[in-house]
Amino acid sequence: MYRKTFEGMNCSIARALDQIGEWWSLLIIRECTLGTTRFDDFQRRLGIARNVLTNRLNHLVEQDILEKSPTDANSRFFEYRLTRKGEELYPVLIALLQWADRWISLKSGPPVRLIEEQTGKSIEPVAVRAAGGPALSFREIRLEAGPGATEATRARIVTRNQAILGDAAKDGRKRATK
Repeated sequence: MYRKTFEGMNCSIARALDQIGEWWSLLIIRECTLGTTRFDDFQRRLGIARNVLTNRLNHLVEQDILEKSPTDANSRFFEYRLTRKGEELYPVLIALLQWADRWISLKSGPPVRLIEEQTGKSIEPVAVRAAGGPALSFREIRLEAGPGATEATRARIVTRNQAILGDAAKDGRKRATK
């Protein structure tokens, strides 16, 4: 049997995926960041089936990622715009874009360059950092149980920290002796 929801999983990533849904949702959110607001424009630009688009848009509205409003006072047409919650997914999109450009890029190069409007400079890669520090890998980050952690999650964190941070410490010792 296949999982239809991650509701019972004690994991923030799983909860986020429950809200966002499948891959069409991220492409719809991308389209919103490109200025798309109308159903027909989403459908045309994405090549998505109308019933799938309707379901995805409704789900994103229900999750407060998009808001739906009439295009004018007496219109039967609607537009969809990102809410603040939806706008905060932008770094996720940029991280995916940068990862793809690095690992599965086109031979001709990336299709889009990201430039800060005010300075004209390229944006830096999205990275996980401690306050003001360098980019960190998952091997340099210790997990701690948060207030919502279950006992199973707490045990998983201990096991993960021992496996990942223990391996990193061993690797560091090996490098230091060479």
